[in-house]
Amino acid sequence: MTTPDRPTPDRPTADDPVPDRPAPDRLTADGPVPDRPTADRPVPDRPAPGGTDAAAPGSGRTGAGSVRAVVGLLVLFELTSGFLQGGIAPLLPEIGRELGIRDADLTWVLSAQLLAAAVSVPVLGRLGDLHGHRRVLRWALASVAVGTLLVALAPNLEVLLLGRVLTGPLAALLPLEIALVRDRLPLGPARSAIARLVGALALGTLLGGVLTGAVHELTDDVRLTLLLPAVLAAACVPVSFLAIPESRRLARGRLDLPGAVLLSATMLLLLSGVSAAQDDGPGLSALVQLGLALLLGAVWTRVELRTAEPLVDVRALADRRVAPFFLCAFAFGVVYFGGQAPDATFLAADPATTGYGFGLSALSISLVALPAAATAVVTASLTARIAGRTGYVPALAGSFALIAASFLTTAVLHTAVWQLVAAKILAGLGLGVALGAMPTVIAEASDPSRTGVTTALYNNVKTLGGAMAGGVMAAVLTASAAPTSDTPDASAYVTVWLLCAGVAAAAAALTLVARRAAPPRTAERDTDRTPAG
Repeated sequence: MTTPDRPTPDRPTADDPVPDRPAPDRLTADGPVPDRPTADRPVPDRPAPGGTDAAAPGSGRTGAGSVRAVVGLLVLFELTSGFLQGGIAPLLPEIGRELGIRDADLTWVLSAQLLAAAVSVPVLGRLGDLHGHRRVLRWALASVAVGTLLVALAPNLEVLLLGRVLTGPLAALLPLEIALVRDRLPLGPARSAIARLVGALALGTLLGGVLTGAVHELTDDVRLTLLLPAVLAAACVPVSFLAIPESRRLARGRLDLPGAVLLSATMLLLLSGVSAAQDDGPGLSALVQLGLALLLGAVWTRVELRTAEPLVDVRALADRRVAPFFLCAFAFGVVYFGGQAPDATFLAADPATTGYGFGLSALSISLVALPAAATAVVTASLTARIAGRTGYVPALAGSFALIAASFLTTAVLHTAVWQLVAAKILAGLGLGVALGAMPTVIAEASDPSRTGVTTALYNNVKTLGGAMAGGVMAAVLTASAAPTSDTPDASAYVTVWLLCAGVAAAAAALTLVARRAAPPRTAERDTDRTPAG
């Protein structure tokens, strides 16, 4: 377990060139696997005689061709994950009209899934480390399939939110897949595979918005449109039983059940408290629930610090080398998820009745977002090259600066569609680099036997930021509406964009400060311009 006062300077980071050296067993991001087992690192299986990685049936091994096939299947899952995540935002106005949901309440359609992810990601990540990442990946895909079907058939907001909660494990797919990739591949191919998975997620998000918008345009039926992602999610479940091998190296220990229960209760109280504040203002009920959420959060933190095998490595959050980047992950969640629902409702608003907006359909909303999504796909695939030239920390700082500039531009210029498109392209440039850089850095810094839970911590912080942003944005939009109307004022949207710009600018400044405050050897490595691996 990493502690603040015991750095590990010899561990390579994403900015370090990897020296050529023979690997007696299998080279990982942390160097050769040791011969002696530890509590969390049993001795890995050795290659089969003959110098290949093929073995008898049932051994769980795969050859080079099979590994490529496995990565292809994982890419399919990430395409589906991105499709589900990108396809819901353009449909939010239509879902609201179908079920009679207020614009401000539509933000909870995104926030419910993110809060569920904040709990399910570390739980599923740890279960994957303990019992096999393939097995837990199948559980996650099954939950997502049931959730998307409920979303498509939901008769009211309550059932809709339940379906979105069941899709929370979507965020756990990538950490589980990264853990599988690092378990089966050497460092260089593993990095390439991770880049493909991140790129597939971004591409799926792009396709999800466009195709769901097109299907709705053709059918004019939001429920039929929502059945499309449900069919895709259901198809992934049997595919997961094909050629994907199980993890070869499992951790020892057990799931931190008290930590999981306390974290779930904290998230539930947080959601309930923000919702009460949104409906009734900062009254006694909302303050009590938010206060209890803070109290339970403190208890959960204390429990995690005293647990030998915690659900979330809280000490990692306090490590001065990585803590700023976890804060940046939180900020990324705020700007990435927090603006989706407000952007969609602003574009769909009828200017004749609200005085703002463009009255766009779901397809038109997705087409407005298409250039930014395409830009994010390209920059995500080029992250290794960009960071290889500048260093990962400067690349992250630059990406957040672009995101801040995008939201600031939107707050000032939002009277024409082309202005919003141009601003979102700026955001796409930054979002792609940030999406590609952060998980790679965190994965390579982790103990290989705990990759799932460590990468899940990054995703957990990111999704928590998005969930918190959803509640805050909903409260801002609700507070601006007139007592006799559910329609937010135009100034509320400007406030939302300015908040996102401020958060992104703070994250950019934080990465630069963290670089200056890094230990001498770490700072020295950050200046290395040699492409990693």
